[in-house]
Amino acid sequence: MSEAITDRDVVRALRPFVRATGPLLDTLREANLLGLRDREVERDADRGLVDKLWDQLSKVKVPGTAAWARMDVHQRDEWWLNRLGRFVSLLAALPGVGGALADRLPIQAALGAAGQGLLLSAVAGEHGFTSTEDRVRLLAHVLFQREVDGTAVEQDAADREAEDRATEELTSELGERSTFKAIGATVWKLAKVLWRLEDELDKRPQGRFYHQALGMLPVVGVVGDYFGERSALKRVRAAAYAWFATQ
Repeated sequence: MSEAITDRDVVRALRPFVRATGPLLDTLREANLLGLRDREVERDADRGLVDKLWDQLSKVKVPGTAAWARMDVHQRDEWWLNRLGRFVSLLAALPGVGGALADRLPIQAALGAAGQGLLLSAVAGEHGFTSTEDRVRLLAHVLFQREVDGTAVEQDAADREAEDRATEELTSELGERSTFKAIGATVWKLAKVLWRLEDELDKRPQGRFYHQALGMLPVVGVVGDYFGERSALKRVRAAAYAWFATQ
């Protein structure tokens, strides 16, 4: 019989998780992609094709563009939910090809929880909760229904070094020009961190019952799991908003 997972176990797992997601999301949010943020739409009818192309790119609502800078907090939350949400939901749903058998494997729940944690860190940043401690408290509350202080209890120098190494390893795939492959590999590493909290994963927000029923079927189960994860992410965001209101 496995030992019960303590609050300290949750905090020790979430701290490197949050530290790995935070800088990544902050970089994506603040990156000035190709200098687009500083380039407003010009209205010179004589501009060349290249200039017109740059202006069209500056209208795209992605971090680093002028359009992104003009978005309010809730619009940015919606962007994270849709763009990031689709990507992490697909990753979490892929094991669903195996139907009920795959649903019994903790890796699918861990991938789903990793995606939810990534979204929570993104939304938290938009609402001004940028510290590791705040994000750990948020993730513990929403994903595991636990109230923790987010600090590493009795962390000595060796523990801090171990946390630093764990964080560095989680982000080792990311470079100056991170690809979808690198991002996917990083999400996989984040999922393995949460896999250690296997007994807690069922507490995270889930999809509707009909998503879970469809997910039990072989092959088409991936469809049910995908829409289930998308539905769960909306519940995650709602839970985050409720948490923000109490802080």
